[in-house]
Amino acid sequence: MIRTDSVENAMAIRRQLAHDHHRPRYHFQAPANWMNDPNGFIHWRGQYHLFYQHHPFGPLHANMHWGHAVSSDLVHWRDLPMGLTPTPGGPDAGGCWSGCAVDNDGVPTLMYTGVSPEVQCIATGSPDMLTWTKYPGNPVIGAQPAGMTLTGFRDPCVWREGRMWHMVLGSGITSHGQDRGAVLLYRSPDLISWEYLGPLLEDDQPQAGVVWECPSFFPLGDRHVLFISVTSTGYVEYFVGAYREHRFEPDCGAHLDHSGLFYAPQSTLDAFGRRLLFGWLRESRSDALVTAAGWSGMQSVPRVLTLRPDGRPGIAPAPELSTLRRTHWSAHNQTIAPESKGVLPDATGSSLEILAEFAPGSASHFGLKLLQSPDGAEETGVVYDRAAQTLTVDRSRSCATPDGVDISPQSASLPLSDGDTLRLHIYLDGSAIEIFANGHTCLTSRVYPSRRDSVGLDVFAAGGSVGLKSLDVWQMASIWE
Repeated sequence: MIRTDSVENAMAIRRQLAHDHHRPRYHFQAPANWMNDPNGFIHWRGQYHLFYQHHPFGPLHANMHWGHAVSSDLVHWRDLPMGLTPTPGGPDAGGCWSGCAVDNDGVPTLMYTGVSPEVQCIATGSPDMLTWTKYPGNPVIGAQPAGMTLTGFRDPCVWREGRMWHMVLGSGITSHGQDRGAVLLYRSPDLISWEYLGPLLEDDQPQAGVVWECPSFFPLGDRHVLFISVTSTGYVEYFVGAYREHRFEPDCGAHLDHSGLFYAPQSTLDAFGRRLLFGWLRESRSDALVTAAGWSGMQSVPRVLTLRPDGRPGIAPAPELSTLRRTHWSAHNQTIAPESKGVLPDATGSSLEILAEFAPGSASHFGLKLLQSPDGAEETGVVYDRAAQTLTVDRSRSCATPDGVDISPQSASLPLSDGDTLRLHIYLDGSAIEIFANGHTCLTSRVYPSRRDSVGLDVFAAGGSVGLKSLDVWQMASIWE
């Protein structure tokens, strides 16, 4: 059994698992074992701190601790001692579940959920955030609101409004035999005594047993944004709207990422005024394969959120990622026909950044082939369907031995108006694929090629030709070098 509860052997463990070609090189993940939600993401005294849900004794979900890492540039990370561990006999004996970090007048403070039952706890940190002391009066919220039947009560997100702290909790409300996802709103003068104000938002579509997990609520431009992760669907939804006098009135909403493999995102405002975001990238393979690998889960690349002119969130990879670029290949202004092959034959690898722009011509389908074996037996397609106006990750041939691997397609609606080009920004890293399309559509996937020589890249067109305006590919360095 690999233990990851000691920072001293973290790098040795990372080197031990580096041979696994499904492991990422530039996505942050735990040294080994289980990782899920990002927690306590904060820019503190010039450094980015990222906590995360972690099981330090095995690769499957259990025994939740808070792992901890720090970065000066949002890209290269250093493992730190465990942030939170369960206290036997305490309100978090069943696990330290998700929560957030805040600056309480110079005192770093974590708020998180203890289980079971689900209650809310706090811990305060030393100035270097290496030592944490749990509040002796935990839990600070030990009971659900009176007169309510809830399907969940967890994952605090806390912010300050004037002299008062406010918090939302992920929940689901059962009423008249129906379950509705909900986000509950509280306030406090001191992070200890909390008053329930009512639901911030409730779902209007009842679903059995549903919980709106991991809420994240924050201002963006002149609007407010709410993220929720929906247990019944596995998707992250966003809502944008007006917030005043403890009421949130959304006027638009949709999937934040068009894949159930991106989940539980957490955001923070850094010292430069940027709204930054990490999300958990789930596995797409069986527990048996995860156990054999010895690790599960990773964080997304850091994303920057903005408010677009149409009032919806714009999402882009953080520009700091460009510091990882190494060998560069490029091609420009080519016509790709169905018989075209080998546009950039030397551009190979499983840790790449790819920028591609297509001018739709007569092709019915076009895009990129990633992680392609020399004989073409294995490959993952990034396919644009002009008739359906969808972008799809075609995983049907991503693994030649797919037992225990999900190879179903993943798609996002992406209409193109006349004269529009398709602009793809792709981060390929081991088994992770993150696609940013036209500055607003995100599609995340996981693939597990069985062959180590499945590292090729190509451009394709079907049913006609397409214009390749530009293609830029970089090999990416490891964040641990």
